[in-house]
Amino acid sequence: MSIRQIAQVESQLRGLTVSSGSEENVDPQAPVYSTIKHVKSTSTIKVVPSSLATKPLALQPSISQAQNLSKHTYLKLAVHNQAASSSPKKKAAIIDDENSRDDVGSGGPKNSLQVAPRRSDPSNNIPPQVSSNSKPMHLGMFEIGRPLGKGKFGRVYLAKERKTGFVCALKVLHKNELQTGRVETQLRREVEIQSNLRHPNILRLFGHFHDSKRVFLIIEFAGRGELYKMLRKAGSFSEPRAASYVAQMASALAYLHKKHVIHRDIKPENILVGSHGEIKLSDFGWSVHAPTNRRTTLCGTLDYLPPEMLRGDSHGEKVDLWSLGVLMYEFLVGNAPFEDTPIETQKRIVKLNFKIPDFVSAEAKDLITRLLRLDPEKRLPLDQVAQHPWILKHCSKPQTAREKQRNNHQRRQESDYEDEE
Repeated sequence: MSIRQIAQVESQLRGLTVSSGSEENVDPQAPVYSTIKHVKSTSTIKVVPSSLATKPLALQPSISQAQNLSKHTYLKLAVHNQAASSSPKKKAAIIDDENSRDDVGSGGPKNSLQVAPRRSDPSNNIPPQVSSNSKPMHLGMFEIGRPLGKGKFGRVYLAKERKTGFVCALKVLHKNELQTGRVETQLRREVEIQSNLRHPNILRLFGHFHDSKRVFLIIEFAGRGELYKMLRKAGSFSEPRAASYVAQMASALAYLHKKHVIHRDIKPENILVGSHGEIKLSDFGWSVHAPTNRRTTLCGTLDYLPPEMLRGDSHGEKVDLWSLGVLMYEFLVGNAPFEDTPIETQKRIVKLNFKIPDFVSAEAKDLITRLLRLDPEKRLPLDQVAQHPWILKHCSKPQTAREKQRNNHQRRQESDYEDEE
């Protein structure tokens, strides 16, 4: 084709444009020229960007959508290791959700877990890792051993950190179960509060991490297991043994209350026993940090609920004194003092309707009745519990070699914790 012929074809093409008919109306078998028509030379041709021929823009996530993808519910429990390494070495603040309102038997707080700020944000209330300079933690860092227990939302396994050989317990929680049970707030409280506690009679929470489906809590290994199983097997404890446990509980609760923490769910199921026979208070899901010492949430276990909760009154740290009295009764008798049908149990609690068996000593009866008072202000303070004649009678006698070992171990722990703080 000559240059003159090419120029003629180009001049003809300038007067052509694609017809406005939709693609659905185009006959694939029709000649190509059927979709072309002449236009006036004064018409302008609008160029359509080729990018619009790709996927519709609606299929591409916008910036706001991309940001929402990062706002996962469990980022409240995520360990932001990159930011943690640059955050100041400061103890995490314990913050409670003031708007949380729960009912007994509801399976947990109704409030959903809020999205957490990053670790570098000073408003973040998520506790730091075991070390602020530690590498991101993952399951591969641990050797998993035998199962230690199973709860409603978690399973606990014996574990050993591969690098250091540190033996601990690993609590595994499945996120879908937490969401179904609506206990995200309880788990957040457990992490916030327990990781900031240092006492020989309180179970340590060393750190936490998570993956796409599970949350992992690294907790202290209590060598002798659950106190509840020991109590069920023995039926009841001897008075010396019960006095030792009550004295340790009083020490743990005095420490909590000094830090303005109310446990609110004291019962044998939430107490473990360490390798030296010392008790370890655990399960801080219902605990609260309350500087004002006044709360209105109905929570805990029915047999251990104080009358002020059942009446709907505001409550403070003295709810733990009531629960300590119920716990002491169960240690000595083998069952809770108000145990009955749910309705009758509530009636008996608010009327203080219970009876202590005759085989319980007079000193023990006195301490129980001083703790189980309808008026919270009349309950025996914890410092006086430690000095009660029943406690002194059984805890001040000559110690056996095992008791000396346990007490020495406890004193060393207390000294270590004071150095950390």
